[in-house]
Amino acid sequence: MSGLSFNIIGNIMPTVEIELDFLQVVIAEAGAMTYFEDGISLEVKLGDGADKEQSVLGKVFSVAKRWMTNETLFITHFVNQTQFSKKFVSFSAPFPGQIIPLKLNELGGVVYCQKNAFLCTTLGTSLSVAFSKRLGAGFFGGEGFVLQRIQGNDIAFIHAGGTIIEKDLEGEIIYLETGSLVAFTQGIEYDVEATTSLRSIMFSGEGLYLTKLSGTGRVWIQTMPFTRLSAVMFDAL
Repeated sequence: MSGLSFNIIGNIMPTVEIELDFLQVVIAEAGAMTYFEDGISLEVKLGDGADKEQSVLGKVFSVAKRWMTNETLFITHFVNQTQFSKKFVSFSAPFPGQIIPLKLNELGGVVYCQKNAFLCTTLGTSLSVAFSKRLGAGFFGGEGFVLQRIQGNDIAFIHAGGTIIEKDLEGEIIYLETGSLVAFTQGIEYDVEATTSLRSIMFSGEGLYLTKLSGTGRVWIQTMPFTRLSAVMFDAL
């Protein structure tokens, strides 16, 4: 752990303000930065910088994987260049919701999350993709075949819509509206099941499929997926 100091400010449209020591680095999605103090430099790079020995071909492959998750092709690196002085940089979510700090060392070192959920983290945390093992989950799960994998021992920040609900499963099963899944830890199985009742399909308003989570681990659920928010806004026009 790097001893990262941060403060999440706000409720509806929050921002996370991170305090950087001399030469400390955070990486973030392009466009996520809200402000930073004089003395912090920024540089746009290919890849997350977790593997400093990564070849050019490896960097190109990393870019291709980010393209598959609809992320921007570059990561912005912020570093405090001011000796003997702490500096602040802030990152904000792109739509109403919450910012979730993930203490990766307490979560088994790996968290899987929906596309576009990653906000920022410390240098050395690996950002990659993971493919759904289930064909049904890939077609109907609301997130497709590709999930983001965040791996490391420090703190990473993700964002999601509405209110965030955390649930710890102990060999249990839970069903979600497709699209409501934000993230889950290792030990959780992710699949999709069809709604079998014709009456439920016609009158419940829940659609044809539900996301099924089972196993042992932690799950994060959002009450307002961006797809639902955008649909409500479109209907209001």
